Amino acid sequence: MATTVGSSIQHDVPLKISRVLLTVADVSANCRYSERIPRQNRLLIVSNHRSPFDAPLLMRAIGCPVRFACHHYMSQVPLLRQITLLMGAFPLESGHSCQSSFFRTSTNLLLSNQLVGVFPEGADPMVNVNPPHHLSTFHRGFAHLALKAPVDDLAILPVAIFSRQEKLAKIAPLALFRRFDPSEALFQNEGWHAAVIYRHVDIAFGRPLMIDREVKSRYRGCHGASIVREITEACRGQIADFLTRKNC
Repeated sequence: MATTVGSSIQHDVPLKISRVLLTVADVSANCRYSERIPRQNRLLIVSNHRSPFDAPLLMRAIGCPVRFACHHYMSQVPLLRQITLLMGAFPLESGHSCQSSFFRTSTNLLLSNQLVGVFPEGADPMVNVNPPHHLSTFHRGFAHLALKAPVDDLAILPVAIFSRQEKLAKIAPLALFRRFDPSEALFQNEGWHAAVIYRHVDIAFGRPLMIDREVKSRYRGCHGASIVREITEACRGQIADFLTRKNC
């Protein structure tokens, strides 16, 4: 049986750090449709991703820690590795083990009533910065996870983050990141790893997708690929709709 959202993690260190980071950086947010957050379900949070402040913003908006899956290189770079662990994120393994490590860790977290967060665009928007309304292709791993996880009360909650005011900062040369993770194609270019620093954002919670037994039965049957596609497109569509409307 699932616990409430507010009690899904025993400690609140990531949430406290998130609040401090956002206060020190003077990042403000306007939250909409918070009433859509399922309060009695295990939750899989799905959001667009452009800034290092996305995870802290989502935790503050939801009001409890969220265990975000993150890129392998975040466990390889000194200081970044420590920050990642303090924030409760779990770096994925590299290479062919990436997907299996994602399923294994995420499933264990969901079974222990912890909230799991996924940025389905991957790391590309963090390196190749696009306008606030732009949304990259979604990887479908989160949909497979939701359908495979052995829990009966899971909800996928799409969340859109739209930047109203921001600035662009340079973190470090890509060559430096290449030293720690030479296998990552994103780091093979020259130039700098940029970072979007928010000043003010709008956060909108979408309508949750309930993953019940009927949905899972479709996944186990001959319509597995179609239900994965439907879930992925439904989440992306809700987020894209909000980003587009905010840009009008």
